[in-house]
Parts: sequence; C-alpha cells; structure tokens
Amino acid sequence: MSVKDLADYPWDAVAPYADRARAHADGICDLSIGSPVDPTPDVVRRALAEATDAHAYPQTVGTPQLREAIVDWFARRRGVTGLEPRNVLPTIGSKELVALLPTLLGLGEGDVVVHPRAAYPTYEVGARVAGATPLASDEPAEWPEGTRLIWINSPGNPDGRVWNVDELRRAVARARELGAVIAGDECYAELGWDAPWDAEPVPSILDPRVIGDSRANVLSVYSLSKQSNLAGYRAAFLAGCARIVGDLLAARKHLGLMPPGPVQHAMAVALADDAHVAEQKERYRARRDILRPALEAAGFTIDRSEAGLYLWATEGRDAWESMGRLADLGILAGPGVFYGPFFPQHVRLSLTASDERIAAAAARLRAS
Repeated sequence: MSVKDLADYPWDAVAPYADRARAHADGICDLSIGSPVDPTPDVVRRALAEATDAHAYPQTVGTPQLREAIVDWFARRRGVTGLEPRNVLPTIGSKELVALLPTLLGLGEGDVVVHPRAAYPTYEVGARVAGATPLASDEPAEWPEGTRLIWINSPGNPDGRVWNVDELRRAVARARELGAVIAGDECYAELGWDAPWDAEPVPSILDPRVIGDSRANVLSVYSLSKQSNLAGYRAAFLAGCARIVGDLLAARKHLGLMPPGPVQHAMAVALADDAHVAEQKERYRARRDILRPALEAAGFTIDRSEAGLYLWATEGRDAWESMGRLADLGILAGPGVFYGPFFPQHVRLSLTASDERIAAAAARLRAS
C-alpha cells in the first residue's frame, strides 16, 4: 500500500476535547500522551555531553560498549542469559522498528501479522504498510496458518496487561507451529505495580523458562523512553534470534537507520545505572497512587493496569462521553477506540504528567 492510503492521524480527533480542557479555570491536566515530563537523569546527560565529538558516522550495529551494555542489562534486569553482541541491535526509538519490522522481514500480500486486541496502533500500521493483513487476537489457538509475525505487548499499552511465563510459553509454542516470528514489545517492563509484578520482574519473551534453549524466530524490543526519560533521544534496541538480527542489520545499513553516536554512548551509560530507574519508578508509583483512587471515586472502573504507564478506565458508557466529562473537568485522556474497535467504552490516562497536574486532576475528580 501507499502511505497516502493510511488513515488520518487519530489524535487529531482529540483536538476539540483538548480545547475544552484548556478552558478550565485552573488549566489543562493533559493525561492523554505517554511522553515523559521528568528530567533526563544527570548521569545520562553527562554521558551525552562527553560524546559530542561525533565527527564520524555512527555504527548501525552499535558500539561494542553499547552492545555489551544491552547484553549485561538483559542478564541483570530481565533474567535473560546467554546473549552475545550478535544477538542485539540498537534502533532509533522503538516505534520505527515496530512500523518497519513487517517490511524488513519481507512480509506482503497474504501474510498475517497478529497483534493484541488492545493495541498500540503502529502494529497495524506496520502490517498495512508492508501489504500484509493485521489480525487482532490475544488467543494463540486463533492465530491462523499464514501468520508470519506475532506481536506480544507485555506490559501492554494501553491496558497494562502482563503475560506470565505460562502464557508466553504457549504463545511461543504456537508461533513455532506456524513458523512465525514472534516479537515481544516490552518497553514498560520496569513498571510493575500489582501483585505479583510489584515483587518480581515482568517476564521477557526471551526468558529461558519461555523459549527453552532456542532463540530462533524470537525477538524482544525495548525502549529507554519510559524507564530513563529518554523519549527525545530516540533510544531503543532489540535482542534475540541472531539470524534475524543479522538480516535486520544488513537492511538497516542500506537504509541508514543508525542511532547517533552520542546517543549510543548515553544509552550504554543509562543501561548500566539502575538507581535512576528505581527513582523514576517511584515517581510514577506516587502519581498512580493518587490518580487511581480519585478515578474510582468518580465512578470509573480500572481494568487490568497491573503494570505500565497508564490507567485503563471505563464508566460503562461511550468513551467519547467520558472524554467530554473529563474535558469539562480540565482533564484530557485518550479514547479507547484509538487502541482497537473492541474498547468503545474505555479511556486511557497517562501517569506522565507533573506531580502538581496529577494532584489537580485527582482533586477535580473527587469534587465532580
């Protein structure tokens, strides 16, 4: 398909609600977009400054320092051992990889790309750009012959769903039956809230308990935007099957898809420092602990949301009506229909607003 055939950018439909929210006497509380508002950690900013003499072209494959940092991080934080530098690859943020992966894998007409029912829209966009057929399904038994790529998003955006080890193992088993590539989008993995994810790590699709002794056709995608406030750096990476990583590397060299050298250095430093990640998680925890009970007091039910950066909420009525009610309180959310046709009564509220704006939103909800 041509890019001209893509639908209009959906967030344009939210503009009237944003205008209503801005009209509030105390200003807007924008909880619609998951873009970090907290400072980039000093340790990362110093690393970026140290690397600004970037006169040579950067390496598409990533510097040795960065690749080793990714390998070490997977072992330390995700329980994924045995990776080597040939199993990892940096990307320019994760969205471009999600959008381009079907194309870079050579998918096209007649191929099926499976993605979650509650889904980040770029999974579907990437399938359509490649000419493949997107299919929304969370049930491995439903995944049809002809499936070439399966996206798992855990913790999920927008719903915060976590796939446990048994669920991931079943998904990988079905992918192997189909001969499909399976990719886990795991960029919220450090943000577990409800039991058991408040006490144990969110499992990776590359966890040995999931894949056994073979990484063939399995990929994990990760971003530093959330855990390290690096959205503006476009800092992400993938890991897994060495054959696929090698094929993607070759294609990305031809396309010039290389993270800037200073960003690669900053990523390596960020991945080696767990302290700033823990601090950021506590900021989000505090905001969640204020916003969630206020939403519930205002008549919303919070579904799933056991991990991740959002609260997935419903009043049991049309999402656009909820959007209007919230906008009149000066609160801007995201409508559930942006994340698939199965959720016409949900809204997504992000924890990426300042402490003051989260508190203001909570106060308005409790007074409504």
